[in-house]
Amino acid sequence: MSQTTTTAASPLPLGTALEATLSGRTAPASAADREIKRRRVLDILDAREQDSLLLTTHTALTWYLDGSRVHISLAGDPIAAVLVDRDGDHLVTFNNEAGRLAAEELPPGVTLHSVPWYGNLHEAAAAVGRSTASAGTPLAEAAVTNELRAARQQLLPAESARYTHLSAELAGIMTDVLSTAGPETTEFELASALAGRVVAAGAEPLVLLCNGSSRSGFRHPLATHAPLGRRAMAVVCARRDGLVANITRWVRFDAGTPEELDAEARIAAVEADIFDATVPGARLDSIFGEIKAAYVRHGFGAEQWEQHHQGGPAGYAGRDPRVTATATDTVVMNQPFTWNPSGPGVKVEDTVQVTESGLTVLTVDERWPTTTVNGLQRPVTLQL
Repeated sequence: MSQTTTTAASPLPLGTALEATLSGRTAPASAADREIKRRRVLDILDAREQDSLLLTTHTALTWYLDGSRVHISLAGDPIAAVLVDRDGDHLVTFNNEAGRLAAEELPPGVTLHSVPWYGNLHEAAAAVGRSTASAGTPLAEAAVTNELRAARQQLLPAESARYTHLSAELAGIMTDVLSTAGPETTEFELASALAGRVVAAGAEPLVLLCNGSSRSGFRHPLATHAPLGRRAMAVVCARRDGLVANITRWVRFDAGTPEELDAEARIAAVEADIFDATVPGARLDSIFGEIKAAYVRHGFGAEQWEQHHQGGPAGYAGRDPRVTATATDTVVMNQPFTWNPSGPGVKVEDTVQVTESGLTVLTVDERWPTTTVNGLQRPVTLQL
C-alpha cells in the first residue's frame, strides 16, 4: 500500500463546496431500489461468510449505485470503486472526479472518499474497509461474478421505468433519423445523425453500426463513406443511467427482392421461436438449443448460429451474458433481454422484458411499420 493511497482515502464531507456546484443532473437512484440491492449484496456476503465486497466493473458499479455515471472514457476503466461492508457503502474516486460525483452521481447513504489522480482506487478502497468494522481483505468482485449477475437479473420498479423510457426514446430516434435517409446518404452520415440524437437524449452511444447495400454481408459493419444504396441496416446500443438498450432497424428505397422479403419473414419466425422459449424458469442453455433448432426449422441451416452471437439477457451490460451452450442462468420475471438472430442480409433486434403479461417490447415506436408475428407486433423494413 503506498503512502499516498493510504493517507488520501479519507471521507469527504457532503454539503460542502463539492456539492455546491450548480449541477445539470440529479442522480437517478431510487432509495427503495437501492435498499433491495444492498440487501442482495449482503446476502452474497452472508453466503460466502465475508464482511465486505469490492465492486470494480462498470456493470456492477452502475447497477449497485442505481444509475451513477462512473466513466470518463467509454473505453477506459471506471473512475470509482465501491466497498460494500456491513456498516455501509464507500465510494473511492480520484480527487479530480470527486466534485462531479458528489454533485451529480452520488446516491444518498454512500460515503465518498478521494485519492490523488495518480493513486490506486482498489488499494484505497480496501484500506477504507480495514479502517471500518470490516476485517481482512474484501471479497473481489470476480469471485462472485455469477452471484452478482443473478442479483441484477430482475429489474426493480424505478430502473424498469428508466429502461422503458430509454428504450422508447431510442426507437423514436431510429424512426426520426432513418425516415430522412436516402440512397445517397452515406453510412457515416447516418451513424453521425444517430449519435447526435442519442447524445442529445443524455445517453452514450456504445455501439453504432451501419451498412448500405454494398456492405450487407457484414454482421458488425462499422460505418464507412459508402452510400446506403438501395437498402441499409442501422444498429445502436445506447447507455443511460447505467442501462443499455439495443436496437436494429432496416430501411429500403425500393420494393425489395423476393429473396430479401422471404429472408426477412423467416428471420422474424426464428425470433418468434426464441421469444416463445424465453419464459420464467427456462435455462439459457436450453434457450440456446431452441435457437439452433429455429435456424434449421426456418431454412437458414444448422451452422447459421455460428456466424454471429445470438444475444441474451440485457440491462446493465449489452448482454449479461451472451447466451451459449454453457450459460446456465435461469430466466426470471422482469428480466430484460435482447435477442439478435441474423442471417445473410437480415437481422432483427429489440430490447424486451419478461412481464406478467408475457414478453413486452421496450424499443417500440408506433410510427415504425410492423407486422404481426405469432401474436406480437414486430418491425419490418421501412420502405421509402
